[in-house]
Amino acid sequence: MKIESAEVIVTSPDRNFVTLKLTTDDGLTGLGDATLNGRELGVVAYLREHIVPLLIGVDAHRIEDTWQFLYRSAYWRRGPVTMAASAAVDMALWDIKGKAAGLPVYQLLGGASRDGLLAYGHASGRDLPELFDSIRSHLEQGYRAIRVQTGVPGLKAIYGIAAQAAPGGASGERYDYEPAQRGPLPKQEDWDTRAYLRHLPTVFEAVRAEFGPEIPLLHDGHHRMTPLQAAQLGKALEPYDLFWLEDCTPAENQEALKLVRQHTTTPLAIGEVFNTAWDFKDLIRDQLIDYVRGAVTHMGGITPLKKTLDYAAMYQVKSGMHGPTDISPVGMAAALHLGLAIHNFGIQEYMKHGARTDEVFQQSFSWRDGLLHPGEQPGLGVELDVEAAERFPYERAYLPFNRLADGTMHDW
Repeated sequence: MKIESAEVIVTSPDRNFVTLKLTTDDGLTGLGDATLNGRELGVVAYLREHIVPLLIGVDAHRIEDTWQFLYRSAYWRRGPVTMAASAAVDMALWDIKGKAAGLPVYQLLGGASRDGLLAYGHASGRDLPELFDSIRSHLEQGYRAIRVQTGVPGLKAIYGIAAQAAPGGASGERYDYEPAQRGPLPKQEDWDTRAYLRHLPTVFEAVRAEFGPEIPLLHDGHHRMTPLQAAQLGKALEPYDLFWLEDCTPAENQEALKLVRQHTTTPLAIGEVFNTAWDFKDLIRDQLIDYVRGAVTHMGGITPLKKTLDYAAMYQVKSGMHGPTDISPVGMAAALHLGLAIHNFGIQEYMKHGARTDEVFQQSFSWRDGLLHPGEQPGLGVELDVEAAERFPYERAYLPFNRLADGTMHDW
């Protein structure tokens, strides 16, 4: 079963997506997600100019060998562009193999280890009443676990608050689906870590008082703290029993997590910006994290992320796969198949796509009683409507960035 053609499809229904479509000589097709938020065209060029010519004539059944070839033959390894491109190929090959076998991908990975996947949603608000309304809305939608993001007094626009106007947006539009704003330049947000550290524990105290102790609550620090500040926050949040504190400090500095771990028992989730198992190796081995936040799309595909999570299982570290709307329905489906199969699944991030995205990508996965399931359709269970995709051409978009009050650039 040889790959006969490879097509890179760029579409922008609710946001920009990059999809690789492989077709075999016997007519089977496979889809892979290669979306890299704010740098989509970098992956498009890498795929079209460097990867696609290598795929024609390759045996579509040889998933492991093809992945190793793409990783090792480039010589300049790793990095988000390279790994997103490799991920698209890997996903598409698993999709084809599932269709050839007449089985959903999770069955090829060893079958189901659970009935469904616990997912968390994104509740946020500029103040407590707005936050409480958002939490109630998510509970009504069936979410059993909720990420809590809050405005900070004195700051106009910060990460994760859907109800705030897009930073610098002339029309005052909200960014419910996607913080990357369409336009020629990225928008600026503001930040004050000390104000955030003072305010956040009071928010979680209020949320627990209002909604009780049972709901798993999560929070994303989004890389904005120093190791010492992260340790302070983790300790301050211990009374509120968080499911996890995510990306509390930039984890490229692996040693930083040792300081955080020494001072707090709040569970830690790290790694949505990581690209390979090597980024996680020491964090897992030294048990400095509790959840692997890698995404199938950004980690090179199902093949390498499964290996990373199998390694994590040896240290009782679980999965917590990245899954906002900058992961396309194809990438989300790949995450669900992997999450259903592995033993050490923890939780799945799930932010629902908009109606136009659902028109472009027909999906078989289900959402019931707070649990996700990839479905029983052979392969990944997602098909792309090419005609619908063509109605939504690429639009330049950038994620926001942060500056402190004195104008210093800061992690967003």
